[in-house]
Amino acid sequence: MTSAPVVLVFDVNETLSDMSPMADRFVEVGAPGAMATTWFAALLRDGFALTAAGDNPRFADVGRAVLRPMLARELRHTEVEGAVEHVLGGFGRLALHPDVEAGVRRLHDAGVRLVTLSNGSTDVARGLLDRAGLLDRFERLLTVEDAPRWKPAPESYAYALEVCRVAPAEAMLVAVHPWDLHGARAAGLRTAWVERGTARYPGHMAAPELTVSGIEDLARRLDAAEG
Repeated sequence: MTSAPVVLVFDVNETLSDMSPMADRFVEVGAPGAMATTWFAALLRDGFALTAAGDNPRFADVGRAVLRPMLARELRHTEVEGAVEHVLGGFGRLALHPDVEAGVRRLHDAGVRLVTLSNGSTDVARGLLDRAGLLDRFERLLTVEDAPRWKPAPESYAYALEVCRVAPAEAMLVAVHPWDLHGARAAGLRTAWVERGTARYPGHMAAPELTVSGIEDLARRLDAAEG
């Protein structure tokens, strides 16, 4: 890596937020905790399919529509709607991964511009960062609800670049999801994969410029690049 980017564009769900407590939400309504992972994957799948078909659905709407039949198989019909809202309400209670706070403060203090770009709503990102006392470290909270299509469509990254008034090579997407990084790379952005102990990066997707264990590690790596 030759230099630090001008702007870091952070994915939110799973990259900044620790979504493991979502499993507890399923247990609390009487469903298996493991269903949380299946549901989130199905939510993304359907969102991507709608995006490919030319739509730009709201994240929460897709989440509800996917969750409703999944919970209906586990619960009495009269309980389903309340259970759906209880699960979705978990997004408003999530906390950051432990490495995020120190990393964000270090990056901000170093003068790097920080924004988020999520397929979800800005309210979720705002609440997440506000609870951690980091909201003022971010220049903007962006959502694909204001862009033509979901990530990883190129229009989503182009929207972020336009808002931030930077060229693609001046921005770096930071994400835990290889599909997000692949899309950003195709749109000309630099990329950093937050590994978080997950499986090896898939070889069929464009390799990230950086692989880091967390946001604090990212800050150290960018400091070294500038030094």
